[in-house]
Amino acid sequence: MLKRLLRITSLIILVAAVCVAVLVGSAQRYLEAPIQLADGSVIWTIEKGSSLNAVNRQLHQRNILSHPRLLSLYARLTGDTAIQAGRYQLSNGDTATTLLHKFNRGDVISYQITFPEGWSYKQWLAQLASIEQFADIGTLSQAQIMQAAGIDKPYPEGWLFPDTYSYISSDTAIDILARAHKKMIEVLNRAWQNRSTDTPYTSAYQALIMASIVEKETGLAEERAAIAGVFVRRLNKRMRLQTDPTVIYGLGDAYTGNIKRSHLKTPSPYNTYMIKGLPPTPIAMPSAAAIDAALHPLDGTSLYFVARGDGGHYFSDNLEEHQKAVRQYQINQRAVDYQSAPRIKPLGK
Repeated sequence: MLKRLLRITSLIILVAAVCVAVLVGSAQRYLEAPIQLADGSVIWTIEKGSSLNAVNRQLHQRNILSHPRLLSLYARLTGDTAIQAGRYQLSNGDTATTLLHKFNRGDVISYQITFPEGWSYKQWLAQLASIEQFADIGTLSQAQIMQAAGIDKPYPEGWLFPDTYSYISSDTAIDILARAHKKMIEVLNRAWQNRSTDTPYTSAYQALIMASIVEKETGLAEERAAIAGVFVRRLNKRMRLQTDPTVIYGLGDAYTGNIKRSHLKTPSPYNTYMIKGLPPTPIAMPSAAAIDAALHPLDGTSLYFVARGDGGHYFSDNLEEHQKAVRQYQINQRAVDYQSAPRIKPLGK
């Protein structure tokens, strides 16, 4: 009798083990089976405060998951129930477990926004406002933006580092501006610590102002240090900088694309044809290369330069030579083949 009972018990245990193995195998096959999406992929948003159970139910309602409770059970058994809010890319080839891991890690969709070197603060705001996610930046005042982004400066111009920034669906325009400001502080401080000892600046901010001018004047990257050298020598000799980009910046919306002689005679804190020294603020967001050039200007004797029309400049030591260059490049050549920036070669050339 005992032996029979043991055989029955063993049989029950065996059957139970087989059933468990079948169930586990079925569950594993389901968890590892690729999902099927009609369009091949879908953008799925998890709102803040959502639970995994709720998300799984929503995925089931959209016919993306067939056994939401099984995935929730698996998550509890593995300790992976914590999920992160954001926008996710779900694609054919994903499985229930890979989706769970995406939600655990917060592998949300990342986007990018680019701010070219030499752009002004106004252009930065326009670039941000052009993206629907950041459109509300236009409702904030300059003071509100600066305070929220931690820009503890009298004026925002120059204090944002030009670069390409990644962002996710939960980021705000303020988040990007704060990161750009932090990076500019880091770049400027590092450059200031390694500056040449014979520059005329009394502060890193003056170097930032100079870098912004160098950025706007430079068509060829390799000329940055040479242009900075000209401006530094003019400062040392107490000569006016006489640079058009500062005048244009001072004109604001009054500038329509063509600088006139009358503009050069219009009083402004930024009219370096009339004031001595640097303007009161930067006129753009300079690159690291422009900051480096401002703090390591090229030695030489040139005091003038004029655009050649091919993106580069002709440098002169004296006014007479400079005036000849102006006649050659700004008057004679302008009517033939003048261009303010280097030609861009077609791809493959």
